[in-house]
Amino acid sequence: MKPDLSNPRTPRPGARFYLPEGLAIGADCPLSDESSHHAARVLRLAEGDPVSLFDGTGGEYLGVIARVARGEVVVRATAFSDTERESPLSVTLVQGVSSGDRMDYTIRKAVELGIGAIVPVFTERSVVRLAGERADRRTAHWRALAIAACEQCGRNRVPEVHDVIELADWLRERAAPRAGIVLDPDAATSIAALPAPAQPLDLMIGPEGGLTVDEVTRATRAGLSAARMGPRVLRTETASLAALAVLNARWGDFR
Repeated sequence: MKPDLSNPRTPRPGARFYLPEGLAIGADCPLSDESSHHAARVLRLAEGDPVSLFDGTGGEYLGVIARVARGEVVVRATAFSDTERESPLSVTLVQGVSSGDRMDYTIRKAVELGIGAIVPVFTERSVVRLAGERADRRTAHWRALAIAACEQCGRNRVPEVHDVIELADWLRERAAPRAGIVLDPDAATSIAALPAPAQPLDLMIGPEGGLTVDEVTRATRAGLSAARMGPRVLRTETASLAALAVLNARWGDFR
């Protein structure tokens, strides 16, 4: 028997798809070409199978597959749930752009860990340098990864992935009042010893080569607190995710 998706208490289906426009109860919603392929060819969904849809602004729609034909999958939205799965701790990850799959991995996992926004920054030791169309394509790729991570982990709000910016420019333009942490393996203070933030929090992480002493100094002058993560030097993707896990365990929704 198919679940009664008109009942908002029905458990959320496992298959989730992002649809930025046209969501409404009773509407027939065509999935994108990529989502249609994933639904029909990878997940092998058929007419009548339950799914959920979200547009990234909050809440989700429950629905069923209404039609699968010629490569197109259409979902009929049948109910709305205002369920949210956001962390009460608002963190913006200011991430030094890393090379290869490291940046992709960091973005996917940061979204799973509840990050509020991501600001990719170029630092003095950044190996990757992007400009113009290359930067636009990479940013679009990162935004698509954030959406896919939301589909996987159940989040109904898509974190913003900002355009790439020079670290010096971000520090100069940084909005206040905000709390902030810059990870530094030589810092005198442990991240576990920092007080709970009273405002949204910026978390700054260096790229593969880390941040320079001058960059850490400028960050602290801009109001961020330097903190270390134990006695070992962590890879950039490890540092970002370990720090987010610690912050959520202390002040977020891991408690």
